[in-house]
Amino acid sequence: MTTSVHSTSTPRDTALDRDIAMRLAAREYDRITDLFARLSPEDWTAPTECPGWDVRAMAGHVLGMAQMAASLPETIRQQVAAKRRLKRDDGLLIDALTAGQVEKNAALTTSELVDRMRRTGPKAAAARRRTPGFVRSRTMGDEQDVDGRKERWTFGYLFDTILTRDPFMHRVDISRATGAPLEVTPDHDGLIVDDVVREWADRHGASYSLVLTGAAGGRWERGSSAELLTMDAIEFCRTVSGRAPGAGLLAEQVPF
Repeated sequence: MTTSVHSTSTPRDTALDRDIAMRLAAREYDRITDLFARLSPEDWTAPTECPGWDVRAMAGHVLGMAQMAASLPETIRQQVAAKRRLKRDDGLLIDALTAGQVEKNAALTTSELVDRMRRTGPKAAAARRRTPGFVRSRTMGDEQDVDGRKERWTFGYLFDTILTRDPFMHRVDISRATGAPLEVTPDHDGLIVDDVVREWADRHGASYSLVLTGAAGGRWERGSSAELLTMDAIEFCRTVSGRAPGAGLLAEQVPF
């Protein structure tokens, strides 16, 4: 598949077809909920690759993000709490937000967390689908940090892209932490990976030739005489998310 370079002078917007984005959102909530339900008591205390988070903390964040997406009042509450935390502690707004989500759901038993996620996921998917175009086209007020660089996003990029990539990548994190099987299919994960590859190519702007293996893989290229990069599709996402080291073009990060 051939990719192209887009202007960086405007806020980053979603590149996904709206119907596809909403289908991916609903299915990703289902998949991570199913993964939660398969975890053993010992799995919940396993450390993850996200510093300071075990599986239980990560699941609390995933639930908290879905709760935020499902309700406008909850979105406002979480954002206000995060900004208050940021005044007290140094760091990034996203870190303050996710820390608050972990705390919000820390008192739940794992069974309660799974049940809450099973009920919240469909509500979050439905609320995201109902977000009107004039809201999705607006630029978010706060700049976002991507590998130390500040950039602007539209709400559409957040609702249609990032809020699906986030549980997708945490599903990978939890699978790696616990050894639980990771469900990967071309019609779901393959579409998420394709979107990540296209954004990665847009961000670095160079000629490239990329072959990703596995059920979510494929081949992408731009230009000629580029060195062929070959790796597993899920490992590619881990690399461009910053979870694994990347050299050359693979050092270009994509937000999840």
